[in-house]
Amino acid sequence: MPIPARRTHRLWSTFAAAVTAALLAVLLVPGAARAAADGSRESRPVYAYDTAIRESVWVDTRLDGDGDGRTDRVAVDIVRPREPAAQGRRIPVIMDASPYYSCCGRGNESQKKTYDADGNVVQMPLFYDNYFVPRGYAVIGVDLAGTNRSDGCVDVGGRSDIQSAKAVVDWLNGRATGYTTRTGGERARADWSNGRTGMIGKSYDGTIANGVAATGVEGLETIVPIGGISSWYDYYFQQGAPLYDSGPEWLSDYVESPEARTRCAAVQKRLVDEAPRSGDWTSLWQERDYVKDAAKVRASVFVVHGMQDLNVRAKHFGQWWEALAKNGVERKIWLAQTGHVDPFDFRRAQWVDTLHRWFDHELLGYDNGIDREPVADIERAPDRWTTDRVWPPAATRTTALRPGTGEAPGVGTLSLEPGTGTAKFTDDPSRSETDWAADLETGTPDKAGFLSRPLGEDLRLSGSSKVTVTATPSTPTAHLSAVLVDLGPATIRDFTGSGEGIDTLTDRTCWGPSAPGDSSCFLATRAATADVGATVFSRGWADLGTYADPAKGRQLKPGTPYTLTISLAASDHVVPKGHRLALIVAGTDKDLIDPPSTRPTLTLDLSRTAARVPVVGGAGAFADATAGPTVATPQPSAADGPSTFRPGRPVPGGSNR
Repeated sequence: MPIPARRTHRLWSTFAAAVTAALLAVLLVPGAARAAADGSRESRPVYAYDTAIRESVWVDTRLDGDGDGRTDRVAVDIVRPREPAAQGRRIPVIMDASPYYSCCGRGNESQKKTYDADGNVVQMPLFYDNYFVPRGYAVIGVDLAGTNRSDGCVDVGGRSDIQSAKAVVDWLNGRATGYTTRTGGERARADWSNGRTGMIGKSYDGTIANGVAATGVEGLETIVPIGGISSWYDYYFQQGAPLYDSGPEWLSDYVESPEARTRCAAVQKRLVDEAPRSGDWTSLWQERDYVKDAAKVRASVFVVHGMQDLNVRAKHFGQWWEALAKNGVERKIWLAQTGHVDPFDFRRAQWVDTLHRWFDHELLGYDNGIDREPVADIERAPDRWTTDRVWPPAATRTTALRPGTGEAPGVGTLSLEPGTGTAKFTDDPSRSETDWAADLETGTPDKAGFLSRPLGEDLRLSGSSKVTVTATPSTPTAHLSAVLVDLGPATIRDFTGSGEGIDTLTDRTCWGPSAPGDSSCFLATRAATADVGATVFSRGWADLGTYADPAKGRQLKPGTPYTLTISLAASDHVVPKGHRLALIVAGTDKDLIDPPSTRPTLTLDLSRTAARVPVVGGAGAFADATAGPTVATPQPSAADGPSTFRPGRPVPGGSNR
C-alpha cells in the first residue's frame, strides 16, 4: 500500500532530524543524550534550570480582532536553556497556548503565570518547563488573543484563537514577526529555535492544539490534546439538544482580560447572534469545526481523554480519532476512567515517562521505539490498564442489537433478533441517567429500558455507537437521550465527584529542578472510587426535531412517527461475565441536557429501533456471550454509588483545570 505523501514527509523529517540530532549531540553537547537500558536514546537533564533564559515576545497575528486599527500581538513567555544558543545549537519547542494563564490557572492547583519586575515570566504553570528545559527543550506559554498580556479578543475557538498560536509556530519558523514589547518596533527573532514545535494542553489548550494542527501549519510536528474539543458545536449542543443554558459568549467574557472586555463588544455580539439557542448549525460553528479539516493535519497526534468526561464529552475524541485515522495521521491514545482530568493527576510517573519519550521521538527524532509500541492504553478499573496494538481493535465489528418487549412491563430485551411492539415513556426532567440505570429492572414511566441476557463471558465494546429510533411524540418538541449501561456491581473511579475520579493528597512529588518562584513539586493524587450497581459507559442526545436535517430543527406534529439516529460517545468498555448489557432510551438527561419547551410522551416502534454498537468479535461474540445456560447476574453490594453530579457553567477546564 503506498505511503501517503504527508506520512512520507514525516518519515523523512524524522530520519533527517535523527541524523542531525545525533551529530549535534556528539559535536556540540556531549552527554545531552544517553542510551537507555534498551539501547535507545533519550534526552538527559544536562542544562542548568536556574540560569535558564526567561523572556517575553509579542508575535503579530496579522489580525485586528478588536478593531483598533492595528494588528493584534499575542504575548509569548519563553523559558529555554542558556547553553545551546551559546554553543550555536538550535532547539525544539513545547508550546501550551491557553486563555487561562491569568483568569483561572492551569492544572490541579490552578497555577497562574507570575512575572518579575522586568515583566519576564517567573512561574510557568505545570511541570513542562522544570522537566523539559534541562533536557534541551524550550517551553513557551502563549496568551491567546484577548487574555492576560495579549491584544485582540477571545472568539472561543474561532479564527483569532487559532491564529494566536499558529502565528507563534510561524514565528518560530521565521515566517511571522515578533517584537520585544507589546507596542514597540524592536524585532525579536527566534534564532535559537530549530522550528520543530509540539503543542500540548488540557481542555481549551488541547482544543487550540487540535485547531492549529487542522490548519496544516508547517513546523508543528506533534500535538498532545488532553480532553480537547474537536468541534465547538458539540461542546454546546448535540444534534440540536442544548447541553448548557448559555453559549460561547459567556465563556469569552469569563476568560478575557478586563482590558479586552472594553473593546470586544462586536465579537461578543457575533458569539450571541451566530450561536442561536435553537441549536441550528451556523457559519460560526462551521469555522470552529476542526474535524472537517482533519485531512490538513501534518502533525502526529497523541490523544488523552477521560471516557467519563462530562465537560468535554467523549464524543470529541471519538470523532477526531476517526477522522485522523481516515487521513493516515500518526496517532496514539490514552483513555482513562476519569472525568476531565490531566494524566499527570491520574497516572503521573507513567505519563511523564511516556510524554518524555514521545517528545524525544517527535521533536528530537530519537529512535526510542515509542512508535512501535501499542497505540492505545485503556484504564479498565481504577489504576488497572491494558494496551492494544491498534484502536479500536481490528476484530471490532458494528453489531445491530434490537430492543424487544419483555416479560415484565417496562423491562424489555436486547438481542440480535428483530423486535416487535412498542415502548412508551414520558419526559421527566427531574430524572437522570443514573436514576434510569438504578431502575433498569423495574418499569418506570420516564424511560424505556432493554436488557441482554446475563453474559456467559466477557463482552467488549470499543469505539462509537449509534442508536436509531422511530418515535411518535405527543407534543411539538422533544429531546431524546440514549445510553449504554453495564448492569452489575463494580468499583469505578468516582467521575461525578469533585475531583472527577481523583483525590488530591497533601504530599508532593517533584519533576525536575525548581527555581525561586517556580517549584517543580506538585500535590500527589490517588484514585477516588465508588462502588456501583450499574455503570453508564456511553451516552448521546438529540432533538427529535432534527430528524430531517441535523443542522436545523423543526416543530413536530404530535401523533406522527419520526426516525432519528443518535450518535453516542466513543468508549472502550468490557461488560464482565455475569453482568448484562443494557440500552436505555429516555427524554431529558438531568444536568446533561436542557429539557424541551414541552413535556412529551414518546412511543417507540421497536421494529424500527436498533443500537449499532462496536463489538470486538462482532455479532458472533455477542451471540456466544448471551448463549447457553443463564448466568446469574451478581447482585449489587451495599454501596453509596457515585457522587451526585454538580453541573456548572460551560468552561472547558472545569474544576480540575
